[in-house]
Amino acid sequence: MINKKVNSVNDATKGISDNMTFMLGGFGLSGIPENAIKALVDSGIKGLTCISNNAGVDDFGLGLLLQKKQIKKMVSSYVGENDEFERQMLSGELDVELIPQGTLAERCRAAQAGFPAIYTPAGYGTEVAEGKETREFDGKMYVLEHAFKADFAFVKAWKGDAAGNLIFKGTARNFNPVMCGAAKITVAEVEELVPVGELDPNQIHIPGIFVQRIFKGKNYEKRIEQRTVRQKE
Repeated sequence: MINKKVNSVNDATKGISDNMTFMLGGFGLSGIPENAIKALVDSGIKGLTCISNNAGVDDFGLGLLLQKKQIKKMVSSYVGENDEFERQMLSGELDVELIPQGTLAERCRAAQAGFPAIYTPAGYGTEVAEGKETREFDGKMYVLEHAFKADFAFVKAWKGDAAGNLIFKGTARNFNPVMCGAAKITVAEVEELVPVGELDPNQIHIPGIFVQRIFKGKNYEKRIEQRTVRQKE
């Protein structure tokens, strides 16, 4: 059994450099790879293309990279609650490719499965389809969308083992699974890292074949993007 465990986030992110393309899992602030993002911020690398559903908030998640102007392009489906993301996009400082959320997920999944492209009806007849190949299937028009090409995929799981097998919890099971194996190198950070054989095979969401490096994260904040509580009666 191949041991994919590394001792720290610094070991897990070896090989990162300027102008690389990164996939980052998460939805809003749920299930984001907090330790990997902090390592990218601390590294000071620039010119990054980041593929993620959104860019966190101003002072957390990918928002930290935006604050330091380390990202040159965001590929996402949602500007979200990030004022700095919006400001940089509207000012032209940041190149932004907005993609329908389902298309974003399927372009990740296509890369994971080794497919070069997919056809989707989403966006046909809109600006999303401009300049792209379209084709009719059974009387319905579809747009050709290419699979993503990324250098690293950073994902967050609840539990994993030294072979890279992963279990996600709750909403973290969003873009994280489809990004595993969708880049040249997939790095998984987990809250619990256990020996091989301890995970129930029936509970594993992503097998270790899709993961190259795994490490135990620490100091998770797990912020809530929009906290809503019911008023006391």
